[in-house]
Amino acid sequence: MAAATRLGPKTSLLVHLLILSWYVFAIWSNCTLQTSDRHPGVRSYGGRWKYLTFINLVSQALLFGLCVLADAVHSAVSVTRARDFHFTVLAFPVGTFVFVSFWTLYTYDRELVYPKLLDEIIPIWLNHAMHTVIMPLLLLQMFLQNHRYPSRTKGIFSLALFAALYLSWVLWVHHASGIWVYPIMAHLSPVGLCVFLGGASLSMAPLYLLGEKLSLMMWSSTEERKEVDVYWNPH
Repeated sequence: MAAATRLGPKTSLLVHLLILSWYVFAIWSNCTLQTSDRHPGVRSYGGRWKYLTFINLVSQALLFGLCVLADAVHSAVSVTRARDFHFTVLAFPVGTFVFVSFWTLYTYDRELVYPKLLDEIIPIWLNHAMHTVIMPLLLLQMFLQNHRYPSRTKGIFSLALFAALYLSWVLWVHHASGIWVYPIMAHLSPVGLCVFLGGASLSMAPLYLLGEKLSLMMWSSTEERKEVDVYWNPH
């Protein structure tokens, strides 16, 4: 059963190839910065992989890689399911979290999340590629194709598992190296740190529900939306 889309097969493939190329270019640019040796985080334990921003960038590239694959082999239900699951459970809520949390902290006090010294290391376009462009591209993808959501229990549990794994990774990096992934953590008391990390983790669930709500609003009039349960739970 083909997923609902507002584009023809060839146009959809072209759009997804362009977006995938953009993310591959952004990741390549991030990893090959000539000033990387001046980036304090890149040179420390865990490298780029301790930053949720970089993990999310890779996640977005994976999403659009799945989109390209689904366009190319549109009859493969397993690929479409993998694309939908990745979009609904990880790409949208985590991407939205990166966008909202980064710019909220940046507006309040950029030194807590993105010190000024990084302006001399990371080009402004790459900063926006990692923290800004992700949001309109996610909304564009949500508008262009209907992504079937799993049950809320399964979706939120899977997202919570991701959040727990990343939180464990952040704590391990601190344990192994004595550094905090983000500057704001060094300014918090133990109680404040627990509140901050707990609040950040719990905020993922509302963002998941936001994606579900937006998708329903965009596709509520289509027959595809009525077939969600059949698609995810075939008898």
